Amino acid sequence: MTSAVTDQIREHHQQLCEQLHFHNYRYHTLDAPKISDAEYDQLMQRLLQLEREYPALITPTSPSQRVGSAPLDKFAPAIHGEPMLSLENAFNRDDLIAFDARIKRFLATSADIEYLCEPKLDGVAVALTYETGVLVRAATRGDGTTGEDITQNVRTIRSVPLQLQNDFPDLVEVRGEIYIDLADFRQLNQQRRDAGKAPFANPRNLAAGSLRQLDPRLTATRPLKISCYGIGKLVGQPPSTQQQLLDDLTRWGLQVLLTETRRAANISAVINCYQQLQERRELLVYEIDGMVVKVNHRDLQAELGIKSRTPRWAIACKFPPRQAETVLESVRLQVGRTGAVTPVANLIPVNVGGVNVSSASLHNWDEIERLDVHIGDAVIVERAGDVIPAVVRVIKEKRTGTEQIIPRPTHCPACSSPLVQEDDEVVPRCQGIDCPARLKESLKHFCSRGGMDIQGMGDRYVDQLLQLQPVTSIADLYRLKKEDLFQFERMGDKLADNLLAAIENSKNRPLANLIHALGIRHVGSHTARLLAQQFGSLDKLAGADYDTLIAIHEIGPQVAGSIVNFFAAEKNRALLADLTELGIAPPAENCQPTGKLLEGKTIVLTGSLERFTRKEGEDLVMQQGGRASGSVSSKTDYVIAGPGAGSKLDKARSLGVTVLTEDEFLELITAGENP
Repeated sequence: MTSAVTDQIREHHQQLCEQLHFHNYRYHTLDAPKISDAEYDQLMQRLLQLEREYPALITPTSPSQRVGSAPLDKFAPAIHGEPMLSLENAFNRDDLIAFDARIKRFLATSADIEYLCEPKLDGVAVALTYETGVLVRAATRGDGTTGEDITQNVRTIRSVPLQLQNDFPDLVEVRGEIYIDLADFRQLNQQRRDAGKAPFANPRNLAAGSLRQLDPRLTATRPLKISCYGIGKLVGQPPSTQQQLLDDLTRWGLQVLLTETRRAANISAVINCYQQLQERRELLVYEIDGMVVKVNHRDLQAELGIKSRTPRWAIACKFPPRQAETVLESVRLQVGRTGAVTPVANLIPVNVGGVNVSSASLHNWDEIERLDVHIGDAVIVERAGDVIPAVVRVIKEKRTGTEQIIPRPTHCPACSSPLVQEDDEVVPRCQGIDCPARLKESLKHFCSRGGMDIQGMGDRYVDQLLQLQPVTSIADLYRLKKEDLFQFERMGDKLADNLLAAIENSKNRPLANLIHALGIRHVGSHTARLLAQQFGSLDKLAGADYDTLIAIHEIGPQVAGSIVNFFAAEKNRALLADLTELGIAPPAENCQPTGKLLEGKTIVLTGSLERFTRKEGEDLVMQQGGRASGSVSSKTDYVIAGPGAGSKLDKARSLGVTVLTEDEFLELITAGENP
């Protein structure tokens, strides 16, 4: 039986989603990740585990339902012939055995499955389209459906053939990974050091940055390579196995890493391949972060199909995260936008898996006590779990007696206001309304994509706004003049105009964006959208009392209380008045009855939907005046169930909720008849 979703669990889920969306954007769009792949994997695994335990948390905007991020505007969009899927992750022997068991259950067989094991390069995924053997387009993964056209840059990579060889098909979209050899990477970094320039952080960043240069001549100076591993759209004879596919790619003149590819007769052989590749990892001339396991026979691949955004027939088995020993020199306190104060360890810099690490998360004082960590301790730091690397163990046998206890703080490090820790929380919070650290994080949140989406107003400019002090509140963003921006570093006339235009354009963002941007505690993007649909205007929301809010499905006591307290605060009411006076006027939502088929109905979509994606299904529900929910209750009107529907379907049946197939749902909204 599925456990009830508490407000604390929902908030934790929202925080994980926000972190993953942020790091997706940093990694896939900006090529400037702030955490390692291992850390991202750990965040994603925590999210997936949470959603397995509480399926009601799954929404169309969850990072678990997504592949990557949207492309940048500086390159033309490129729609893939077939979606570029992501892969589920495995981390150990048990995960691989479970993967094999799922496949056998799906195929209803006990026979051994043959797999192909390929090295997982740490590079940049691309799609190369060849028509009559000629390279006509190269694109990044983008969001999996639409990438960025980087054809001119890819043409400069010598290992990418401009013309295929031998019996190539009439049309083929080749999937591959752009990367750089470790020797070339080290040599290029040494050249940059000799020239007094900062070295690149890692080979993946260098490859990604090189592909997104506006001047192809610069890309041509970078020693990039490609390894091809698959195909998308194909007009011609399809290969019968994954091994044959790689052989075909090689025959057509494309580079494939066949030397490290192994065929495995069963899952035991796969596990041996994984262990052997991990042992050879340091001997390879390129960087890999795991091994990709694919069902070898493509007819079985087709039968297994895909679920959401990942194929059932493949998995990426990641290598264990890397650890290093260092010394915890001091602890600094970090203040978030909600006033949460968290401890961060300052470390003697150490190289962890190719990345220089000088700080690590200590999470909270309960964790500090659990680890029994002191200032001056020798510690093990791991790039494997949070926004920054984490301290995972203390080497107590190295203590000298000079180590110091890390005290719990009593006052905010930014404004000296008292800190208060509630009984049900693990962190203390600053109570200062005018705390500069809280304002800084609030501004960043307000300007973010999920908030008012003020394009160009990144962390660097927010920091300068606070240092130069033309902004002392969120409303002051809309009072900025061109001369204020000219105080910024490297701010030119055109850039200032663009930034002011972005601020002006944000005034008409949807109501849900504004509600989310305000940073009301416990109100994430999903709840903001729900509130916008329910109340239609900020004034009506601000005037709602606790009883009105608590009566709304999915609004619990904690969220309702937080909303009431936010709008009751005099400073917040003054802020809203300022924003209104400055012209921030989101279009009102239509909350009145529309006469649409699903008006006032609550719909839940579950299972592996085949006729439409979960987001498309929820959009259809909204178009018909209904509300898409993530959980089944007695208030649910219909459940739309796809293949593999589990606990939600069982609960719907036990409650007597009407269950529709995808076809029945489409017939319903097309015919305009009640079932």
